[in-house]
Amino acid sequence: MRGKLAALAVSTAMLPAFAAGAAELNLICAADVVVCEKLVSAFEAEHSDISVNMVRLSSGETYAKIRAEARNPQTDLWWGGTGDPHLQAAADGLTAVYESPRMSELHDWALKQAEVSGNRTVGVYSGALGWGYNTKIFEEKGLKEPACWSDLLDPALKGEIQIADPNSSGTAYTALATLVQLMGEDEAFEYLKALHANISQYTKSGSAPVKAAARGEAGLGIVFMHDAVAQSVEGFPIKTIAPCEGTGFEVGSMSIIENAQNPDEAKIFYDWVLSAEVQNLMPEAGSFQLPSNKAAVASEHVPDMSQIKLIDYDFAEFGSAERRQALLARWDKEIGGRAAD
Repeated sequence: MRGKLAALAVSTAMLPAFAAGAAELNLICAADVVVCEKLVSAFEAEHSDISVNMVRLSSGETYAKIRAEARNPQTDLWWGGTGDPHLQAAADGLTAVYESPRMSELHDWALKQAEVSGNRTVGVYSGALGWGYNTKIFEEKGLKEPACWSDLLDPALKGEIQIADPNSSGTAYTALATLVQLMGEDEAFEYLKALHANISQYTKSGSAPVKAAARGEAGLGIVFMHDAVAQSVEGFPIKTIAPCEGTGFEVGSMSIIENAQNPDEAKIFYDWVLSAEVQNLMPEAGSFQLPSNKAAVASEHVPDMSQIKLIDYDFAEFGSAERRQALLARWDKEIGGRAAD
């Protein structure tokens, strides 16, 4: 028995230091997985004393997970994804108040996100909504380039379009809220019913539609324009379009979870990722959004927001729990039900 106890003592003593309580960070990343992995590897290289446990989920999935775990949070920090669900989480008290010492370095649109949420979230990047289409497929099938939202209703595009489900995807919810603000709610749902005839699939992920178009599995994907640009930069025949009637945009956001298990580590990551140096790494991972730090240098491939007709997107209204839940419920009833037929 003494021999076994001695052996156990020796083996315990030989355990690596991190097993005895090294710092951890439980991160949900709601951006493209390549971007997420780039952030984690860069952070761990600079902060070798903190081990990051990262899970990639879409914005809607993240909100649902955080809400379900409200009494016993398993997540410390939520980085990326559209701002609307971040604002809803803030309104629900699911995220914590935090003002980074880097706030003075950020663009006004990033600070507005913090102001609206009572400093429970902050903007980390921005990008406009549009679509990317496969020029090779359109040429082979003799399809006309769609320059406007109205053009997507062309019967010739039947089965050629993909868009995500707004319940799981922040991108698709932004599209839904954009159309409501452009047209009015009833008119927007009539438009979506007509568009449904041309939809081949409602995907889970917001960027999946244009990736399918890049692979030739669809003709066109309704996405954030930077996701379409990422495919063309990789060499796929994808052309990016900003709709002529006007379009919405996202403020990709970041939030610390209320009652997080590792709040100090979350704040370290939060401050770190707001720096210009870190945001300058994003194009290396194929991320072509507009960075929130004023000193960060945007990639030459980032769509020029000044050349896009942007609506005055109401983040406060469409990020509110009541408005978002009502729109999603109506989408499920009038559009999602059709998708299941």
